[in-house]
Amino acid sequence: MEQSDEVGKEASVDVHFTDLPNALIACKVAEDVFVDPLVKASFEALFRSFASDVTFQFFRSFRRVQISFSNALLAAQVRAKLHKTEFNGKEIRLYFAQSVHIGGPRLEPPKPDKQFLISPPASPPVGWEQVQDATPVLNYDLLCAISKLGPGEKYELHTGTPTTPSVVVHVCESDQDGSGAEDDERGPRVRPRIVQTRRPDYAPPLH
Repeated sequence: MEQSDEVGKEASVDVHFTDLPNALIACKVAEDVFVDPLVKASFEALFRSFASDVTFQFFRSFRRVQISFSNALLAAQVRAKLHKTEFNGKEIRLYFAQSVHIGGPRLEPPKPDKQFLISPPASPPVGWEQVQDATPVLNYDLLCAISKLGPGEKYELHTGTPTTPSVVVHVCESDQDGSGAEDDERGPRVRPRIVQTRRPDYAPPLH
């Protein structure tokens, strides 16, 4: 029973540390580490005391240093020993370097799911199909009733209610029939002719 318990503990420790990254990020590093070679060498020696194959990446603009180790267990041990310790009058803060993988080792652009909304669209999404226009609905009863109307008559399409108005179609009179009794006495109504404005005479410019 004791041997099985020890094996279980070792397995849980292995799983725990393999899930962690093998690199640490030192934040708010002192400016001397980036400009003074001696201070930089002392900073590197602090981590090389745990392993000689440690690699460093210095980011002066962000005042950060990435320290990469051969395995995650070693990185966890270094963080436990050096996190919030003092170096050259400044506190060292160490955090695990997180890596993001979206479908591969490189960060890919987002999927163009809504590119078809751009005018003109770049390409429709997968499975998109053109919607067919619906067949227009023809009310033959209405067309038949309107065709039987004569000039001056009207046809009520929708009866009004206390809250909605009625819809009535009025058929216009033709030019030959006139527009009323007063026009019948004086003869057919004559449409006024639109006279266009005359263009001014051309006068050559004087030189």
